[in-house]
Amino acid sequence: MAIKGRVWKYGDDVNTDVLFPGKYTYTVNDPAQMGEHALEDLDPEFRFKVQPGDVIVAGKNFGCGSSREQAVVCLVTKKVGAVIAKSVARIYYRNCINNALPALTCAEAVEALESGDEVEVDLEAGEIRSAKGTFVFPLLPEAVMGIFEAGGLIPYTRRRLGIEA
Repeated sequence: MAIKGRVWKYGDDVNTDVLFPGKYTYTVNDPAQMGEHALEDLDPEFRFKVQPGDVIVAGKNFGCGSSREQAVVCLVTKKVGAVIAKSVARIYYRNCINNALPALTCAEAVEALESGDEVEVDLEAGEIRSAKGTFVFPLLPEAVMGIFEAGGLIPYTRRRLGIEA
């Protein structure tokens, strides 16, 4: 599974309220509509210019804050290919897996990559490749890869139980 796109780089402590503004928590319920508010307070151009496969690169503690799933769903609906960070908040990481958004930790890649760089993330090889080098991250467990390939935890579970969608 390979992901190709441009880098969108941000700093430390990008929290769930910045990813999906809390003011929309109870008024925006449609996933496609959630994407229209992705990062609007941090980077107003992101929601208009992000392309399928683009990758968010950030510092430490990415996704800290609340457990609101909208902070992942808004990125998934914009077809963000992956998140690469120095560290990812525990609950956000689990929400990423549930929604088939790879959240990878690789400090070396974070240090080297800049906004606009072209990048390829190879989940099977555990590599992030760019003109600035190849960076290695720990391989993901087989079950997590299965969830990504199925498109999320719900489709994965349905498939494993033989339940039609």
